[in-house]
Amino acid sequence: MSAVEFPGRSKLIGAIDAAVSLHDTAAVTRALRDALCRMIRGRDVELPACVFEPCADHYARRELYHSDSHGYSVVAMTWSPGQGTPIHDHAGMWCVEGVWRGELEVIQYELLEHDGARYHFRPAGAIQAGAGSAGSLIPPHEYHTIRNPSHDAITVSLHIYQDRMTRCSVFEPAGGEWYARGERRLCLDG
Repeated sequence: MSAVEFPGRSKLIGAIDAAVSLHDTAAVTRALRDALCRMIRGRDVELPACVFEPCADHYARRELYHSDSHGYSVVAMTWSPGQGTPIHDHAGMWCVEGVWRGELEVIQYELLEHDGARYHFRPAGAIQAGAGSAGSLIPPHEYHTIRNPSHDAITVSLHIYQDRMTRCSVFEPAGGEWYARGERRLCLDG
């Protein structure tokens, strides 16, 4: 997919390039969180109109940029009211997520144990993230769910992944705090 043009794109990419050049994961994600919050609140960047169009049967994923030199990707996600994810990971990659419009509920999970087929998770905290906020996930603390808690408003979030995220592990309930692991191939929407 070719890069999508939008006002402020070069400023966004410049800030991401500067952050990922720090190389230390904690420093990179901190710099990205700060930059995203500044840009969202300052209205320095206007996302393309397509990211405000939801899909009826799933949250939409639209890649806005991929850096050939640094490897990271920038994906906008559009969440209709009530849409969300099962517990999932980020395939061992760090990620910074910023809420562009609306609100997201993020629940982090702690992996207590697994026996190969089943995984035992316990909720480790919930965050109600509003527009202008950003958070990060750094493996091995990457297990979480995301959901648009609104009954009537669309939410848009911007995700910066260490690399292109084309797959992830998903965990479906298997009784109590136990979950069965599956793999999901992630697609992009037009």
